[in-house]
Amino acid sequence: MPIFAQQSRAALRQTYLDAWRRRCSGAVLSALDAQIATVIGEHPEYHAWLENDAALLAEEFDPAEGRGNPFLHLGMHLAIREQIATDRPGGIQAVHAALAQRHGSALEAEHRMMEALGETLWEAQRAGLAPDEQAYLRRLQRLR
Repeated sequence: MPIFAQQSRAALRQTYLDAWRRRCSGAVLSALDAQIATVIGEHPEYHAWLENDAALLAEEFDPAEGRGNPFLHLGMHLAIREQIATDRPGGIQAVHAALAQRHGSALEAEHRMMEALGETLWEAQRAGLAPDEQAYLRRLQRLR
């Protein structure tokens, strides 16, 4: 079972905050902390906000109010990077490379890929099934 699946929402959020705090203080980072801190580092719009950690642990992010959830956003980056590293679903590395070339950066390619990932996860959750990797890959290939 993935490490994040075992954590409460507050504990998961604390993992992000702790990784960022350790990076900012120059502490030695675990591999997971380094991944999290790298993604946060690529999103300067979140830096000052992450310093208000006590409030963030319980904060609600309602998309209906135009409030995107930064923890979800950062987590999707981590998920996509893991998929690319393992090339699962098969072909995702090529899709990512093509999108990165087309849009100018690996980070921007990931941003383009997030909607397909979110839609795939939403469908799986709604149906009570595992995510359909091939449907996800087809969505990603349409982005090229």
